[in-house]
Amino acid sequence: MNAIEPAKRVALPADAGIADCCDAGALVNYTVAARGAQAVDENLIAPSDPSTFVTHTGDGLAHLNLLVENLQCAACIGKIEGRLKSFPGVEAARVNMSTRRLAVAWQDGEADPSEMMRAVQALGYPVTPYDPAELAGTESREDKRLLSAMAVAGFAAANVMLLSVSVWSGHAGDMGENTRTLFHWISALIALPAVVYAGQPFFRSALGALRARGLNMDVPISLAVVLASVMSLYQTIEGAQHAYFDASVSLLFFLLIGRYLDQRARSRARSAATHLLAMQARAATVIGDDGRQRAVRINEIDEGMTVLVAAGERVPVDGTVLDGRSDVDTQLLTGETMPKLAIPGGRVFAGTLNLTAPLRVRTTVRADGTLLSEIVKLMELAEQGRAKYIRLADRVASIYAPVVHILAAATFAGWIVFTDAGWQASLMAAIAVLIITCPCALGLAVPAVQVVASSRLLKAGVLVKAADALERLSSIDTVVFDKTGTLTLGQPRLVGGDFDQDALASAAALARHSRHPLSKALAAAADEQGIEITEIHEEPGYGLEGVLDGNRIRLGSRDWCGAGARNNAVGLSEICYAVAGEMKATFHFEDALREDAKDVLGALRRMGLGIELLSGDTEAAVARAAGDLGIDVWQSGCLPADKTARLENLAAEGRRVLMVGDGLNDAPSLVAAHVSMSPSSAADVSQTAADLLFQGRALAPVVTAIRVARTATRLVKQNFGLAFAYNAIAIPLAVAGLATPLVAAVAMSSSSIVVTLNALRLKWVK
Repeated sequence: MNAIEPAKRVALPADAGIADCCDAGALVNYTVAARGAQAVDENLIAPSDPSTFVTHTGDGLAHLNLLVENLQCAACIGKIEGRLKSFPGVEAARVNMSTRRLAVAWQDGEADPSEMMRAVQALGYPVTPYDPAELAGTESREDKRLLSAMAVAGFAAANVMLLSVSVWSGHAGDMGENTRTLFHWISALIALPAVVYAGQPFFRSALGALRARGLNMDVPISLAVVLASVMSLYQTIEGAQHAYFDASVSLLFFLLIGRYLDQRARSRARSAATHLLAMQARAATVIGDDGRQRAVRINEIDEGMTVLVAAGERVPVDGTVLDGRSDVDTQLLTGETMPKLAIPGGRVFAGTLNLTAPLRVRTTVRADGTLLSEIVKLMELAEQGRAKYIRLADRVASIYAPVVHILAAATFAGWIVFTDAGWQASLMAAIAVLIITCPCALGLAVPAVQVVASSRLLKAGVLVKAADALERLSSIDTVVFDKTGTLTLGQPRLVGGDFDQDALASAAALARHSRHPLSKALAAAADEQGIEITEIHEEPGYGLEGVLDGNRIRLGSRDWCGAGARNNAVGLSEICYAVAGEMKATFHFEDALREDAKDVLGALRRMGLGIELLSGDTEAAVARAAGDLGIDVWQSGCLPADKTARLENLAAEGRRVLMVGDGLNDAPSLVAAHVSMSPSSAADVSQTAADLLFQGRALAPVVTAIRVARTATRLVKQNFGLAFAYNAIAIPLAVAGLATPLVAAVAMSSSSIVVTLNALRLKWVK
């Protein structure tokens, strides 16, 4: 199986920082928000001078990274990318929906960045320098604004509806005209400020679309709310019998519920690449030609420098060991808990953890060319692919706005031409059409099911992170597992060997002085005996040595303990124990499978899903696990690029893959997969990259998540069907003038309630 071709490396300025890739082999970008940030307006970049934020690379390309506001759906992405690609010299323009990042690359000198930025802003999408921290802050503020708007709209809707009930009752009783008008004015005093405040999320978006001479879903919503409010105010001034302030605020309230739920679901999606960069050292100790040591920033390290990596520090840059021997935690690359020996002439990689002894390393690449950066590039590339996934709601939204406007305009024109009811009645019929077709049911169709499904899965120990995760999960046909920490517990345990209890106790007493995973497992397998060992020394890559009762003892590899070669075909790890140069015991360890792994894989097969195993572990260990679980397709010794390449091959075959993994090396493949899951014990970066997380020692939540996702997607489609059925019945009534704006608002609200109740069925579906 061939590895994916690595992204093209280009030379960046010394102050470039960590590079990330948005287009395989060509588009290499990095965050430039920190450079010249003081010259940036709080809300918009001044289009007249974007040069501060443009970067130039050795391949003749110029790059610009921006944070885009007002993104609502896939149509927004297509609009922005299509406009930018129309500029001469533009090689690529990519928008990531989850991170809201716009990355543009063009042939240096062939396009004007000022013109491109003005073009994006003219479409109604303000831009600022891309900064992940600013993204988190912006989303937090947006959540608060939506919640505040929803609270105001809910308060106004409740109070105006109470006044409306009084007016309705008065129509059947003896309420006087002046009393009715007073109630209408009180309703206006409550509703109009609420509409101005709570409608801002829709008004801002609609104005942006109109300025760009386009339409989106918020245009008919805003038009319906404004027309209903203005018409109701006019009727109140005229002393008319009916006013429809309740329709305006109720409409806003239900729409804001759907918008808030959808925003919360989207805000869970974060770029895992930004978290992966936390695994990189922030500074390094460089040894000069004169032997002096100095601390430098990572982005100042160049190829050929000598750096000192102390025990407990992370390796700052890829390089070759010049001096020293140490155990290095390489989970970042292999996903395995067993450290690797670093010796002179051996290679070490950025982000890996030096465990036991200092190392002097000669760097072989710059900070932007490390294997860690390659992993980031793989993840960013995969995220771009995922951002292209068009949700069902977005596909519906793309045709909604023009159809609604055509219906409302046709209704107004038809009443003017074919009836003598006058402009007021014609406008009220058109407003009723706008209200009755407002996408409350459509807006709630997905979020309502998501909330119920997320709640049910949370009780089962599964956290849903991505907005469209359940929709993607419901369509999978293949499940690819990592081994260590996913199918297994990631915790070696003593399972056998050749030893007695005395040897176990002595060896465990020595093992308690090491952080090696096998030493920890051995120490955990024996009771504390109070055995005193002196002169303890750890030899990196070999084992531990000490003195017990006057005899020198060793715990470690067979060579270290004076034993012969061993056949490791069984796939078990081993350490040996020797006293005074004589072998006394051997200990065998196994990373145990999760207790329900066989049952879960059997359930997945019964669901018609294919199963594969990709692992960075040795061939013997992977073959043993695959044989125990009955997995026919497996691969060992996988690097991050190997796993990603396999997933791309499966995707090219038309397969939709669920990737289940936990290691740092799994992060790119988790993002590249159609959908992904990680255990809660996974590395932070993998948890961030995954669409779903599951808790506990059991693997059963994977099956539960798939079943709930399939049911949820079926309910979403039912909700869309209910919404369309409602429109098919209600729209003709509104066009015929049989539904006032109030009746339209009640009908619209009723459709929302029906959709919500249908979503609640997920709680009881087995």
